[in-house]
Amino acid sequence: MGVLDHVWLGVVAVFTEAPVATVFGLPISITVVMVVLGFLGGIVVGATPGLGGPFAMAISLPILITIFGFNPDALLPVLGFLIGIMKGATVGGAVPAILFNTPGTPDSLMTTLDGFPMTRKGEAGKALRIAHFSSASGDTFSDLILFTCAPFLAIAVESHLDFPEKAALIILSLAFISAVVGDSVWKGVLAALFGMFFAFIGTGEDHHPRLSLGSDALAGGLPLISVVLGVLIVGEVFRALEEMWREKRATDAIAAPTASGENRLRLRDIRRIAPFVGMSAGIGTMVGALPGIGSTLAATLGYATGRRLHKGAVRFGDGAPEGVAATEAANSAVSGANLIPVLSLGIPGNVAAVFIILATETISGFNPGPAVFRLTPDQINSEMVVAFGLFTTMVLANLLNWTVGGAFMRSMGVMVRIPKQRLLPIVLLLTLTAIYAQRPEMLSIYTTLFFGFVGYVLRKLHFSVLPFVIAFILANNLEEAVRQAFSATGADPWFLFSSPISIAFMALAAFVVVFFARGRGGEKSKGTPQDE
Repeated sequence: MGVLDHVWLGVVAVFTEAPVATVFGLPISITVVMVVLGFLGGIVVGATPGLGGPFAMAISLPILITIFGFNPDALLPVLGFLIGIMKGATVGGAVPAILFNTPGTPDSLMTTLDGFPMTRKGEAGKALRIAHFSSASGDTFSDLILFTCAPFLAIAVESHLDFPEKAALIILSLAFISAVVGDSVWKGVLAALFGMFFAFIGTGEDHHPRLSLGSDALAGGLPLISVVLGVLIVGEVFRALEEMWREKRATDAIAAPTASGENRLRLRDIRRIAPFVGMSAGIGTMVGALPGIGSTLAATLGYATGRRLHKGAVRFGDGAPEGVAATEAANSAVSGANLIPVLSLGIPGNVAAVFIILATETISGFNPGPAVFRLTPDQINSEMVVAFGLFTTMVLANLLNWTVGGAFMRSMGVMVRIPKQRLLPIVLLLTLTAIYAQRPEMLSIYTTLFFGFVGYVLRKLHFSVLPFVIAFILANNLEEAVRQAFSATGADPWFLFSSPISIAFMALAAFVVVFFARGRGGEKSKGTPQDE
């Protein structure tokens, strides 16, 4: 049995096994139905502030396993639903980021920088169309790389990146986000250090509580979702409420939002953003192939690279369509590439991929690793059939992304007309409800409100909240990589400079901070972009 035979068997398994309905004489399999349901649910979840794909996957997985059982026949329906959620949430997360400056998923953090300014200029519809086109393009490119390179690319990358290189790469990503966001590099660095400080509260890798002040609640660490959504969403709601109050006092009225700008996506717009989409799709694919790195770094690198290459009249941060395109193409390209280390090595590339691993470990018949793509003469490798069936569900989800996803994104433009005095309480209620549903204890609510106040203060002091949030997310990964690198190198204090690759990463991190600090100083005279 050759590779093409396994490809055909995987396609047949998706479209013909366990039909549940017939349309025009053609059977519709349960796997196809689950992909469609997962995609639609993922779009809704991604577009809802406070929720995200991993949250929906975490809730869905035990329910799906209860329904379909633990036998190998359950693999493709369950994985198809999870893939649908992952794809839908990626494109849907751009909606609140663009319309309300509150990213629906962590992947859309950087989308707020140019998407929301476009909304303020009345170009919400165009921003949504650009986000959809870029997201679908990056996702499709990444999937093509996954289908062709899964057995080879992840193994090659893993062989060149050991613990010191991974630690240096995370430091480089923090340097990038601190340098490119906001009106001051040094404020960005301070915000990142501030985020890492809060991340290190609780029990560390040495199993001893630190900075917990003797509190059992703090000994377990601060809840990730409470801190991130508190700073990003609740802090923005507090700031928007203050602005609305000041506007009401000054004019005795609250201005209604409008959509007065150009909102169509024309061929000239596609030509304008195409180089940024292609560049960021490549960056996102490479980052997605790195085990344990994830889409936050991809969006950061895509945005930073696009900012340096951009020569247009509208600068990044002021509502440049290229900024939306660069971010969305990068973070969407991760969704396919992060399955490269999953299928080849059994190592998840981001949080969403973790649930793919959990599903395959819970249901028998598929063990991700090098044996998945191993050919045996005159025998069928059932795991390879499942792998190509998984690829087929991703192609189906991409087709839904280009069609249903596009219609959804175009329709979401009407949400910008919702009055702020009605929208903000709804956003706050949804956020707090999502947090309590994931962690049903009042401490999570109190933590969210506290970090909402922190996010409000950071904004008032003109500190960007993005370095704070991303540093908080990556701090534990950095600590783990540093400890493992320190141990693997025999307690060498210079482990970050133990290989040419790690030296290059560290040198690039220092260069980025110094280069952007000097360049940003020259931009001061031209006006400072608003830091949202």
